[in-house]
Amino acid sequence: MQQDLITRARTWLAEDPDPETRAELAGLVDAGDLAALADRFAGTLQFGTAGLRGELGAGPMRMNRSVVIRAAAGLAAYLTAQGQAGGLVVIGYDARYKSADFARDTAAVMTGAGLRAAVLPRPLPTPVLAYAIRHLGAVAGVEVTASHNPPRDNGYKVYLGDGSQIVPPADAGIAAAIAAVGPLETVPRPGDGWQTLGDEVLDAYLARTDTVLGAGSPRTARTVHTALHGVGTSVLTAAFARAGFPAPVLVAEQAEPDPAFPTVAFPNPEEPGAMDLAFATARRTDPDIIIANDPDADRCAVAVPDASTDGGWRMLRGDEVGALLAAHLVDRGVTGVFAESIVSSSLLGRIAEKAGLGYEETLTGFKWIARVDGLRYGYEEALGYCVDPDGVRDKDGITAALLIAELASVLKEKGRTLLDLLDDLALAHGLHATDQLSVRVEDLTVIADAMRRLRENPPTALAGLPVTSAEDLSRGTEQLPPTDGLRYHLTGARVIVRPSGTEPKLKCYLEVVVPVASADELPASRERAAELLDGIKRDLAAAAGI
Repeated sequence: MQQDLITRARTWLAEDPDPETRAELAGLVDAGDLAALADRFAGTLQFGTAGLRGELGAGPMRMNRSVVIRAAAGLAAYLTAQGQAGGLVVIGYDARYKSADFARDTAAVMTGAGLRAAVLPRPLPTPVLAYAIRHLGAVAGVEVTASHNPPRDNGYKVYLGDGSQIVPPADAGIAAAIAAVGPLETVPRPGDGWQTLGDEVLDAYLARTDTVLGAGSPRTARTVHTALHGVGTSVLTAAFARAGFPAPVLVAEQAEPDPAFPTVAFPNPEEPGAMDLAFATARRTDPDIIIANDPDADRCAVAVPDASTDGGWRMLRGDEVGALLAAHLVDRGVTGVFAESIVSSSLLGRIAEKAGLGYEETLTGFKWIARVDGLRYGYEEALGYCVDPDGVRDKDGITAALLIAELASVLKEKGRTLLDLLDDLALAHGLHATDQLSVRVEDLTVIADAMRRLRENPPTALAGLPVTSAEDLSRGTEQLPPTDGLRYHLTGARVIVRPSGTEPKLKCYLEVVVPVASADELPASRERAAELLDGIKRDLAAAAGI
């Protein structure tokens, strides 16, 4: 066993094209660090509907050039087998460690496989890549990004020619093609032959961004913006300038790309502390709203002035922003289907129904939301919003920021705020309050054990609310294909439990709906909702053993 591990490590080392990971692995072999080697060679990173994502380092269980070259070769073989030989593959990348290297390796493999490859000119937001696929008539796209994961991670996200992320069975087909790739020396990787795009695609994307806004709408909202050390600053400020909004005040410490993400523990606006510098900037400059993008700028977070909170600013939940944007689009008279994932608030369905619009629920992820027929607007509680599905069939933190700034401007002209509109929605549809119980783990068996415990002994009540129905989503439903998750309907509440598809987390999504008869009842209704959410969290954690 020990010798087999050393042999596998030396075989990997012999074909590793990256001097950094070669040195890392050689050091582990020379030191006889069997525990570290076993961790890196315990299997292979699995290619699924989220593509690949993992920690940077040497070996098949890490993100590195060898793993990426194999992934690219498998994707190229899959595309060729699907009759796409000679087609165009567009490649984008963020500013994380190794992203540019992974993009270049992908371009070389595609070129060597007889496909045409075009690489975006520099680190740019993921939605620019999603737009470029359809704009250029590509057969596929690759985005090298780990989104809002920690600095040590990177990832590889695959889109097909419709501009949407892959879904089954394409993921399994690509994974099988990756597994069939032989030694790396058999993968042709020419030193040139692909195209590096200029700014034309970015200019075309920017030219489309302000079409999400109403003609002649007010554009007066003043914003503070943070890119959280990602790639969003230049594209968002250009989009705001084109649309005629005041230039956002930038959180200077976080405006430029930095793969170390030095000012945040996790570069995700939802994580504690991530917005502290934005709040401090807002207290100095007194804007109407704060807008934050995650590092690849496909997500958009919003914070608003709130005198009742410490520090005077409050982050809106993704579900609150999702409802606000929906209400704004309804007010503008849009037609089409509104869609969301099952873990998002049921308020969207109420808004769509009252407006006479179509509504659909999908599995988690924009790979599903973007495929809804007739989609006009889609959102997910994890700060993802698709407001221009004809242009970008994915979440887009740039156009979502424009739309929320337009809504803030419309309300500002009337002497109102986003919080006022949230009150209106609670009075019209009931107070929909959401929360999340999220547990990050080092050992993935903790997640598997929690799911098994809940399946074997499902709760009969949470926070005193009886569970009226329980669904094991791994069996699928009439509306949804199978997925690893559990859904509980309670009297006046809903809970969904699922392992994260991109991080070592167990996620539990909670929603309670409290009727509100008048504005005077809102404070008490919010207190009641908070009590119920806390109780559900407590009881669910106990039931899951987490």
